[in-house]
Amino acid sequence: MTATVIALANQKGGVGKTTTAINLGASLARAGRRVLIFDFDPQANSTGGLGARTDGPCTYDVVIGQTPAPEIVVQTSVEGLDLAPSSPALAGAEVELVPMMAREYRLKRAIEPLRAGYDEIFIDCPPSLGLLTVNALTAADEVIVPVQCEYLALEGLGQLIATLELVRRNLNSHVKLRGLVLTMFDVRTNLSQQVADEVRNHFTETFRTVIPRSVRLSEAPSHGVPISQYDPSSRATRAYADLAEEFLSGNHTEVRA
Repeated sequence: MTATVIALANQKGGVGKTTTAINLGASLARAGRRVLIFDFDPQANSTGGLGARTDGPCTYDVVIGQTPAPEIVVQTSVEGLDLAPSSPALAGAEVELVPMMAREYRLKRAIEPLRAGYDEIFIDCPPSLGLLTVNALTAADEVIVPVQCEYLALEGLGQLIATLELVRRNLNSHVKLRGLVLTMFDVRTNLSQQVADEVRNHFTETFRTVIPRSVRLSEAPSHGVPISQYDPSSRATRAYADLAEEFLSGNHTEVRA
């Protein structure tokens, strides 16, 4: 077993990176995969959303080089889903990494010992294109970009794709765009469908499955569990199960949401 490392990236905040990391990871684990979520965001939302503490060794200690990555991994309430927790201390790494030799490769080297134990490792990136995200893109085999189905959804995507291309040319020639995931889709509005159509027109690598806007989905992190445990019968639970199935099949089909 050698894990595929997937960075979830978008410099816009509030688009569903953490929600997708937690719930796609949980759905894959329920399908029998061994999954690790590597929380690389100083806001530590994946950590809190999976009910873990932020006061122990964390991804900051790993990337700075003080702690081997396997030593910080904790189990979650979902069988087959593990977590490498973050904490606000990670914000300091953005500055501390600057003078370090081969600073863009710190995460890639740090997570190498984790690859043998998982099928997928999801890196939950911060909402920026700074050094932490560049480290994640350098460490990744693939990138998934959550995109909110709202006005200005495409704003900044061009910059993200340009950054990905720079990383591909200079740091990690093998990284590829796995796909875009449409999130917060509201069936009651024409705008959501218009945004979905526009994203698919620009990016053929868009997943067929769309994630609905859901109050239950936004409530689940406060209980420290994925939506599949908080509300097993919800539309969001079904959507993330469908996304996991599509992810495993490797096929995206351009259809209307």
